[in-house]
Amino acid sequence: MSTVDRIRHRLKAHPMALDAILAVGVLACMVVGSFVDPRGPDGVTWGIRTPDPLSLVLIGLSAAALVFRRRAPITVLALTGTFSIVECVTGDPRAPVAMSAVIALYTVASTTDRPTTWRVGLLTMTVLTAAAMLGGPLPWYAQENLGIFAWTGIGATAGDAVRSRRAFVQAIQDRAEKAERTREEEARRRVAEERLRIARDLHDVVAHHIALVNVQAGVAAHVMDKRPDQAKEALSHVREASRSALNELRATVGLLRQSGDPEAPTEPAPGLDRLDELVGTFRSAGLHVEVARADAGTTLPAAVDLAAYRVIQEALTNVQKHAGGEAKAEVSVVRVGPNIEITVLDNGAGEEEPADGGGHGLLGMRERVTALRGTLTTGPRYGGGFRVHAILPVRTRGRGAADPV
Repeated sequence: MSTVDRIRHRLKAHPMALDAILAVGVLACMVVGSFVDPRGPDGVTWGIRTPDPLSLVLIGLSAAALVFRRRAPITVLALTGTFSIVECVTGDPRAPVAMSAVIALYTVASTTDRPTTWRVGLLTMTVLTAAAMLGGPLPWYAQENLGIFAWTGIGATAGDAVRSRRAFVQAIQDRAEKAERTREEEARRRVAEERLRIARDLHDVVAHHIALVNVQAGVAAHVMDKRPDQAKEALSHVREASRSALNELRATVGLLRQSGDPEAPTEPAPGLDRLDELVGTFRSAGLHVEVARADAGTTLPAAVDLAAYRVIQEALTNVQKHAGGEAKAEVSVVRVGPNIEITVLDNGAGEEEPADGGGHGLLGMRERVTALRGTLTTGPRYGGGFRVHAILPVRTRGRGAADPV
């Protein structure tokens, strides 16, 4: 930082010291101006003359008042204006005491609003000019009287311009800060949405595959001694389910990697094209599942395709966990107008994710479907069993329908 910058910084940190320096400068200008005779025989003459004692007193008081111009601008303007009026009426020739009033008027205009500047500026110009024209020793049309009118107008105009520029710069800074806060809030909101989406995917993957692993492990333990071939087949299904779970977990967690981390798997998100594979895993676990589809030729957005797959996956997982060993499930995928309808029915006797059980599967399905502006209804069937029915729009709208990253 240069010497000039350091001095400027210190003066800004101590505004009263800056005003004191300004007051000394104005005092010097007024004292020097008091020795100029504006009415010499050959025009303005530079000569040494003795100012009136009253003029010197008024000069000193006006300069001293400017030290407090930031703390009490209106009061300082009233004092310097009064001293200027007295000098206009009594001074012959006049000392430039009005210079302090111009500085005070500039301060008022730069620190207040425009209506106040207009009122105070017009009042100051009128009073000082009238006092000089009507009460002074010079003719009313004298150049000095018109000079008072001009200088007070310049002071008010300059102060208003400085205030306007200061307000403009402040408005730009406020808008920039607001825009920065908005960007940060938007970034935090997007991060929260992405975390929620990843959490739903992790829940779906883990709940489905761990349920299958649990069932197959139970089967293997039950038939290990009597039917080792069936136990071996069940353990094979456990291995396949765990491998599939690891692959999907690796793909999902890979979304959280940083740019410098090793490259994550790029396997696409599952969709209804893998429905047969999904149903096959449940059939291998002993659940009887029937599938009916009437959506031939329908191309779904990636987000809708993933949501439909996850709804069926979660619903069948709940059937496997809660509906009982003899339960059967029916899955239907139907295109109805602008929507795709997913229905999963079972005839089990169990209750899927009861309200007091703390399950999050149905809640996760509902959030996923709602994010795509769809609807989800779940509940017991008449005569026993459970029903999950989801309606998803084929064409997504809004931010929630964006393709998964």
